[in-house]
Amino acid sequence: MLDELILPDCKHSHDPLIGCALEGVANVIAGIKGISIVLHSPQGCASTVALGYDNHECDFTQRKLACTRLFESDIIMGATEKLRELILKADATYQTSVMFVVGTCSADIIGEDIEGLCRLLQPKVKARLIAIHAGGFRGNYYAGMELGLQALLPFVESGDEEKNGRMVNLILPQSSLNPTWWADLHWVRDTLARLGIQTQCAIPYQASLEELRLAGGAAANLLLSHDSGFAFAHALEERHGIPSILTSLPLPIGLHNTARWLRAVASLFDAEEEAERIIDEGEKQVADTLRRRALMLIPRYRNAHVAIAADTSMAHGLVRMVFEELEMIPELILLRNDSREARRLLERELDELGLHPRIIFGADGHQVKEALASVELDAVLGSAWEKYLAEELGIKVAFDLFQPSNRTSYCDRAYFGYAGMLNMLEIMANDWESAFRSRAINWQQFASASCA
Repeated sequence: MLDELILPDCKHSHDPLIGCALEGVANVIAGIKGISIVLHSPQGCASTVALGYDNHECDFTQRKLACTRLFESDIIMGATEKLRELILKADATYQTSVMFVVGTCSADIIGEDIEGLCRLLQPKVKARLIAIHAGGFRGNYYAGMELGLQALLPFVESGDEEKNGRMVNLILPQSSLNPTWWADLHWVRDTLARLGIQTQCAIPYQASLEELRLAGGAAANLLLSHDSGFAFAHALEERHGIPSILTSLPLPIGLHNTARWLRAVASLFDAEEEAERIIDEGEKQVADTLRRRALMLIPRYRNAHVAIAADTSMAHGLVRMVFEELEMIPELILLRNDSREARRLLERELDELGLHPRIIFGADGHQVKEALASVELDAVLGSAWEKYLAEELGIKVAFDLFQPSNRTSYCDRAYFGYAGMLNMLEIMANDWESAFRSRAINWQQFASASCA
């Protein structure tokens, strides 16, 4: 039984930490190569779609986006003709084989029949038109990613041909809160390759329409998010007979979880010997590095009472690493999302570890601050958001691990796997050291002394 922390006066969201459905949709379709997007919205929503392109590191030559730029008069009088003209113009200008026509809150308010308009215009354009309703009324960022994934389903062919027994699809690698999540994706791909398993399609990161078409021939789907993508993976299983694997296991974060994840994958693809070699190499790498450079790391953290503020994907894996491997005590877990899967996964992991932390699902900024103030804590593992709140509340140490982050990253750093654990520990060690540096030194005094 989960120990949920119920806060009073939280019927409304104060400082929401996650975006609307449009942001989730954009974060999916912006990763598909060779498509265009027509956005039926005021101009401000175009910046939300730009965030999706940014997350996939698409430069401006790859961004084929048009916006109807709705005004108040359009909301009152309707804007079907405006959308029709823009679709025709975007088709002639961008000349892509697929165009996603995306409705927003404004289109929902108008009651715009986007599907009907797409059917009417389809004979007049070269692009295949795909309508998506992505208004924020339809849910949050995670619900939006599911909407975006559902729009990709028609592109996956039946896969009636014989499945490639050593080929998998990776689903939602970009939903990670790791600021350089691309490194996690590379770790997964490289590790699977060592096990003799190839990636058919990373949906939707830099996926071509051809890769998406052939995704039905994969032997399995590997979901890299525990916050979204479950419905999409289930649909692929029902329609194309592609089973989802490892959905109940934590992602490979920390020693135990990485070894468990590797052994589970290897058992499905008859690659146990290579998996054990990877585990032996990785554990030796961690042990040797910590012995040489971080002798005081674990004793420093022992019995520290901590809060974990993240999404389910990261928090689910961090709990065991924090408790078993760093010897911290998780007193509070603040999850940005709330779903049936999130609750089920977290409850199973906490029961296995014998832990009973206070939990908030779907936490916004106000709830995070109130929760941090309600529990006696030594440190917080979260993003720059939680770091600011911890400092305001007098919590001495906060680790800036997740998005949004104040860290400037020029090189990708994985959080998955053994090197990923060391990367997180390095960030934590630096944040711990900076937390105890004096901010009250009178530098002017020393400057005067040196001049004398």
